[in-house]
Amino acid sequence: MKSTLISRVIRGLLSALLLSLFCFATASVADANANSISYTASTTASRHASAVQDLPPPVEREIAVFGQKIHYVEAGAGPPVILLHGLGGSTQNWGLNFGPLSKGFHVIIPDQIGFGTSDKPLINYRIATYVDFLDQFCKQLKIERATLVGGSMGGWVAAAFTIAFPDRVDRLVLVDAAGYAPPANYDYRTLYGLNPSSREGMKQLAGRVFFNKVFASDQVMEQFMTQRISAGDGYTINRIIDSMIRGEDFLDNRVQAIKQPTLIIWGREDGLIPLSDGQRFKKEIPNSTLVVIEQCGHVPNFEKAEEFNMALQRFLK
Repeated sequence: MKSTLISRVIRGLLSALLLSLFCFATASVADANANSISYTASTTASRHASAVQDLPPPVEREIAVFGQKIHYVEAGAGPPVILLHGLGGSTQNWGLNFGPLSKGFHVIIPDQIGFGTSDKPLINYRIATYVDFLDQFCKQLKIERATLVGGSMGGWVAAAFTIAFPDRVDRLVLVDAAGYAPPANYDYRTLYGLNPSSREGMKQLAGRVFFNKVFASDQVMEQFMTQRISAGDGYTINRIIDSMIRGEDFLDNRVQAIKQPTLIIWGREDGLIPLSDGQRFKKEIPNSTLVVIEQCGHVPNFEKAEEFNMALQRFLK
């Protein structure tokens, strides 16, 4: 069981899903030949693998929502906490977080529709789609009330769900969350370039996702390229970008309705969604706290997993 869980953590690090403006990414630190991987990155992986090796492995399950297979994993016992990945992500994005969190909570991590190993129907995806699927997902699992933790696009989904179903959300955690409309002069066409299909495109995006620039190295790009192509979610990503171009489901002038205790966690050097958006969430959500993690990009739950886990556990407990 220990080896199974460690393998899952490493697989999570290897499933580097480089995403668009609203994506959530993890990164590989397990290439035995990649001597250029920094000490910080490699020791982060080994330290957290060691920290979770004595915990039972998560259980993988599937249910049908609107006739579509939704894959999810769950671990631990206690109050329910649902972790929502971002665009292009999967359950594996939370590989360094579910272990510590499952010590005191019932952690549930779905592959959201169109991603991971869940079904990928050819529909016009939008954030409202994910809110509807999360609604039915919770009803089927008989989860009446839960804490929602969302990274990037997952944060957008979590906030929108909280607005739509306030009585069913206990607490809210937004991690470098998307959701605000870009400036009026923003060229949305550039977003399609952030669903990369070349190593150069991957490298440019990695430079914006991660503070640690080793993740833009040639060795890592090979792994990124393999994972991105095999993910099979390019159609989903482009349809969500189309939805954004249509101006659907943005959070502007809506988050003031969120009354739940809210934690906002942000990497100061996020090159995809700037810290100013996190500060705006803090200003507009009445009962909120902002934690800024230094020397960290778009994925604080990976780049600074220890700090992230401590901040999250303090907030939840």
